[in-house]
Amino acid sequence: MSKSVLPSVLATGQLQSRVQRQGRYVAESMRHPGKMLPSIASRVISAFTEPGDLVVDPMCGIGTTLVEAVHLGRHAAGMEYEADFAGLTAANVQHARSQGAAGFARVACGDSRNIATVFADLRDMAALVLTSPPYGERTHGHIRCGSREGGGPVKKSNHRYSTDKGNLAHQGLPQLMEGFGQILAGCRELLRPGGVIAITIRPIRVNGQLVDLPGQVIEVAEAAGLVLTHRFAALLCGLRDGRLINRASFFQMLEAWKSQEKGLPVCAAAHEDLLILRMLRSSRSEAPA
Repeated sequence: MSKSVLPSVLATGQLQSRVQRQGRYVAESMRHPGKMLPSIASRVISAFTEPGDLVVDPMCGIGTTLVEAVHLGRHAAGMEYEADFAGLTAANVQHARSQGAAGFARVACGDSRNIATVFADLRDMAALVLTSPPYGERTHGHIRCGSREGGGPVKKSNHRYSTDKGNLAHQGLPQLMEGFGQILAGCRELLRPGGVIAITIRPIRVNGQLVDLPGQVIEVAEAAGLVLTHRFAALLCGLRDGRLINRASFFQMLEAWKSQEKGLPVCAAAHEDLLILRMLRSSRSEAPA
């Protein structure tokens, strides 16, 4: 494992997401509604792996984890439920390779609750599993006004993960957490001794109520034979001269303003929790498969 030490707060939002991806990812990648920041992926991969190590992402989306891994000389494997996004992962990895990335990567399209079976040849090989679960069937997405002057109707796009009800993103929170626990149990089988599972996650609001999603993830991870060892804050906002630079979407800000008008102390998210988990020594024999 790398001897790099992460600070408790990671300044990963210095550049906007689209700027971090510009030229490094194919343009179509921006269609995905819930992308991990490349800067978060690269910091985690650099801290917990060495060149030549294997990095796995069971819910890889458009392949951020895989792209950053191969650029850093690591090898990677990812699973993605949606064929469209799995295709974008393959395109992004190919693009990275064309830019000189030294690592190799493979992607499988399917239900990552079966990842231990799909990637059975990788059992006990992964130095790092890095992923983030979906936050629901829709996210904030992109907006466009009806005219250059800003008038007219506001059109929203790229705010749904899919229309396939089999996607965990469409499930209620209890079912989502149960499924994610199964995914983590499968990923545990791929970890080598001393390997790490890293998860980026943030609290969400459901019907106006704040839900401690990081806490729920920790609970299902523990049930899957993992133990939390570190908890970091990965900034989504920028830092300039001691001040925070807001990176929240229009809809995040709109929801915050509406809640504040009602007297509720709601703010837009400025960071994601980065959870670092390791395998219990006896987890393979005692944890549910």
